[in-house]
Amino acid sequence: MSIQNSTIDDKFKVIISVGDDSGIGPEIILKALFSKEIPNNIDISIVGSQINLENTYKHLKSLGVEDIVDPSNYKIFDIKIPFEINQPKKNNGNTSFFYLKKAIEIVQEYPNAALVTGPICKKSWALAGHNYSGQTEFLAESCHANNVGMLFTAKSPITNWRFNTLLATTHIPLCEVPKQLSTKLIHRKLDLLAKFCRNYVNNPLLKVAGLNPHAGEGGILGNEEKDWINNALESWIKQNKEVNLIGPISPDTCWNSSAKAWREKTAPLHDGILAMYHDQGLIPIKVIALNYSVNTTIGLPFIRTSPDHGTGFDIAGKGLAQSQSMVEAIKTAIDLTKDSKLFNAH
Repeated sequence: MSIQNSTIDDKFKVIISVGDDSGIGPEIILKALFSKEIPNNIDISIVGSQINLENTYKHLKSLGVEDIVDPSNYKIFDIKIPFEINQPKKNNGNTSFFYLKKAIEIVQEYPNAALVTGPICKKSWALAGHNYSGQTEFLAESCHANNVGMLFTAKSPITNWRFNTLLATTHIPLCEVPKQLSTKLIHRKLDLLAKFCRNYVNNPLLKVAGLNPHAGEGGILGNEEKDWINNALESWIKQNKEVNLIGPISPDTCWNSSAKAWREKTAPLHDGILAMYHDQGLIPIKVIALNYSVNTTIGLPFIRTSPDHGTGFDIAGKGLAQSQSMVEAIKTAIDLTKDSKLFNAH
């Protein structure tokens, strides 16, 4: 299906790319769109394989899954990619890549649209010749965005507090983290995080996790904090005096206050945390926020969100996949885009 007869109207649009067809992406999309938490005045389109979505619907129904939508009731941009015989992973990597590519093209046609992406398999992308470490990196390249950030955000259903963790480095081996970290990188990521948080509070409180255990313990457990991270934070705060910045904090205690703010309405609040690397930030947010966490790319000309989990190949097709993170991804895309300060109109 093409957009040739579409008109740009004021109705808010969410474009959902399916992700890997052999994973749980199709299932969680059909389940999430059934949720009463999704506003019914939103124009939702799906980019993927119409046949696969219809087959997923029929299969889930045959398993007794009732809380799903019929994909025939939605606008589907049906992407057909030639398959190679006996190359299922390569084929699925190729299709999920072109689903995302098409979805990016569509969302940029509207000033009032957001992108939600289903999970992909990075290995399948590589087998298909698409050498990106993740969807975030391809999004940044496609949008010519020089400073993007992988932000994990979650709204507590208990306290209504928004929990934000930004990653300084993303999909790289752990041994590469100290090599990629620099004063310039830390400053750029803090700029992104502060800009995001200032949409909610005028003087945000930000925390920065140390790289080493105990934030280096004065050089005993690592030199990076002592040699340059402390100075990097001090020089940034001199240029951003409206922000309250604490750090570097020992990583094993940095998120203790997040756990309290998630559970307790009277707990002291903070607005964002900068983690030095992927697992340092992802472990606490997944433990604290469970299925409410959403991956958000900030720094693009539109809001992009994604559920905070992978393809779930081991449970695909069994009707077992939970859809709460996809529900949250759709809700967050709507919430963040409606706050016009969070993105640059395109």
